[in-house]
Amino acid sequence: MSETGKGLSVDINQIMRMIPHRYPFLLIDRVKDIEHNKSAVGIKMVTMNEPHFTGHFPAEPVMPGVLIIEALAQTAAVLVSSTLDLIDKGALVYFMTMDKTKFRQKVGPGDMLELHVQVLRGRGKIWKFWGEAKVNGKVVAESEFSAMIVLPDDAQG
Repeated sequence: MSETGKGLSVDINQIMRMIPHRYPFLLIDRVKDIEHNKSAVGIKMVTMNEPHFTGHFPAEPVMPGVLIIEALAQTAAVLVSSTLDLIDKGALVYFMTMDKTKFRQKVGPGDMLELHVQVLRGRGKIWKFWGEAKVNGKVVAESEFSAMIVLPDDAQG
C-alpha cells in the first residue's frame, strides 16, 4: 500500500478481511483505484450463477436494483476500511440513508458492473457517499447514501 492510498487495488481475499459479507451477499469481486478518503471503483462480474436470477426473472434475468445499491455500499465500505486501516478489525457498516436513487438500465448476466463511489463527507462513524454503477461506461444506477461504521467494541456499548 502506498502512503496516500492512491491507486490501491484489493482482491476478493482482502475484501473479505475488510467487510463481513459472504456468499450469497458478497456483491463485489475487486476494488481498484482506491484513493483514501476520496473515491474507489468496485468491480462485480455478473454471472448467471447469481441466486437471485432463479426468481428475478427466469425468462429474462435482471439484477435487482437494491443489490446494485448494496454493491455500491460494499465498495464504499472497502474504501472506508482502507482509509481507516480497519483490515481484520471486524468493522461493520450499516446503511443509514439512501437519497436521489435512480435506476436507468437493466443489468444482467455477462455484464461487468463498475461501482464508482465518492466520499461526500467522512467524519468519525458517519460517512456519506455518491455512487454510480456503470456498465460499458453508461450509468445504470445512482444513489447518494450514508452509512455508520461500527467496530466490535462500539457494538457492545
